[in-house]
Amino acid sequence: QVQLVESGGGLVQAGGSLRLSCAVSGNIFSINAMGWYRQAPGKQRELVAAITSGGRTNYADSVKGRFIISRDSAKNAVYLQMNSLKLEDTATYLCNVQLMIVGVKYDYWGQGTQVTVSS
Repeated sequence: QVQLVESGGGLVQAGGSLRLSCAVSGNIFSINAMGWYRQAPGKQRELVAAITSGGRTNYADSVKGRFIISRDSAKNAVYLQMNSLKLEDTATYLCNVQLMIVGVKYDYWGQGTQVTVSS
């Protein structure tokens, strides 16, 4: 079993910063990638940032230059540093880990942490 637990969300004023953390535990074999997604009410879930096992990163255009994704392989953790937060960043942020087992990809998700940006 694989479990993901997010933390670090909260209420922050526009222009402020938050750092989200995601701890992964359980039967972890080989991590292909880790990332953060977000979903706001009435909108589809979207990729915010991802990082591969090789350290390559990918960001949504809307957050590029403001957010930074990082990982700690020893702790099986992934982080999202969010700077210069905007009202439109308000959403539930979900941690994702993708495992590669015998050539098959498996995705696991956290429960989500709420980020609310106020004016």
